[in-house]
Amino acid sequence: MPKIHLIDIAHGRSGDKGDTSNVCVFARKPEYYDIIIREVTPERLKSYFGDMVKGDITRYEVKTLSGINLVMHHALGGGATMSLRLDSLGKSMGSAVMRMKINVSEEELEDLKKSGMTLMDYEDPYAEVENE
Repeated sequence: MPKIHLIDIAHGRSGDKGDTSNVCVFARKPEYYDIIIREVTPERLKSYFGDMVKGDITRYEVKTLSGINLVMHHALGGGATMSLRLDSLGKSMGSAVMRMKINVSEEELEDLKKSGMTLMDYEDPYAEVENE
């Protein structure tokens, strides 16, 4: 099954309050919304971030805006004033979410290309590294 980066079909805004990160993901076109709903789930995000997000992830769907709001609890190492992380703010979490690879069918990929989507080409820093 083909994979694309979420940023290929979405853009977002993010922020933080204490140890909670908030990431909003908006479909670039309304027809991309169903792919986002299917692929960007709390379970997938927990797997993607691993131990970085220690609490629950809640997803709020906002169909009228073709978007979702993701609230990640205990996600910032205690928050900006407590964390030893290099970048403990929610802004970096939004960028990481956008780099997540999502599955699309061959048919969806063809439809996306026909609609004018340009595929991004960069490495995912959270991808598993294969041992040689």
